[in-house]
Amino acid sequence: MKQTTNAIVMIRPVAFRMNEQTAVNNYYQKVLDGLLPSTVNAKAQQEFDAFVEKLRAVGVDVTVIDDNLETDTPDSIFPNNWVSFHENGDVALYPMFAENRRQERREDILDTLEEKGFEISNIMDYTSAEEDGIFLEGTGSLLLDRANGKAYCALSPRADEELFIEFCEDFDYAPVIFEAFQTVDGERKLIYHTNVMMCLGETFAVICADSIDDKKERKMVLDNLKEDKKEIILITEDQVNNFAGNMLEVRGKDDKRYIVMSASAHQSLTPKQIAQLENHAEILSSSLDTIEACGGGSARCMMAEVFLPRN
Repeated sequence: MKQTTNAIVMIRPVAFRMNEQTAVNNYYQKVLDGLLPSTVNAKAQQEFDAFVEKLRAVGVDVTVIDDNLETDTPDSIFPNNWVSFHENGDVALYPMFAENRRQERREDILDTLEEKGFEISNIMDYTSAEEDGIFLEGTGSLLLDRANGKAYCALSPRADEELFIEFCEDFDYAPVIFEAFQTVDGERKLIYHTNVMMCLGETFAVICADSIDDKKERKMVLDNLKEDKKEIILITEDQVNNFAGNMLEVRGKDDKRYIVMSASAHQSLTPKQIAQLENHAEILSSSLDTIEACGGGSARCMMAEVFLPRN
């Protein structure tokens, strides 16, 4: 199984804004005072287009799909939360915490991929869990080590343990389960998505180990990464706040590997951390300030990796 892919899907925003429904447990969202919604969306579109251009310039196969105005989907720019694509032709659809995010799931996006020659053989649909108030938000909640058959999950209101275990059984992953916290107004609160505090590359892992308060859990997570011979690059909680955990390794032209992150994530890294990452792949960063502030998500959340077979 490959850990990285050359193909990704990205959704261009048409009505991007701060989503009040996700702000209840995504503490990275901020209100940008004095900006009209249309200005926020225009800025997000500029950031999105510049980001796509940078990815395509190095040979990443980006399928861009426009969001539509019929649905009120301010977070559609983060498709990795509702869908994941797998090498065996499976597509998984996930139950979403925010009601207005459930509209993001669109069959026509799957049709577009099939038109591009990707093969979909089976759809694993977990979305009925929403009726029971149970959620698991795609590769936001699940960090898949596809090559080593492990799935990492920081439990939160958006990542249910039983559903995560069910996913692991269905897709044949060994579950690595823990809790990760951040300090909000002096209190330790659960981090809403695993991919905010951790990134898995082919030969490295970026992780904020300090966010795993339970020492046994922390050791267990780090032991799993060491066992799979990944170089562990530790980041701080302050760097997590700058989205340094929200990176993704992708492949460009000639299978060259890139570690994709936002400009704020890149700027928050120390020279030593940058050198460690550059031992594994070239860094590609792009400014996503508006998207990060209003959306509370960053580069990794914007890219849904496509591992489907191609005919």
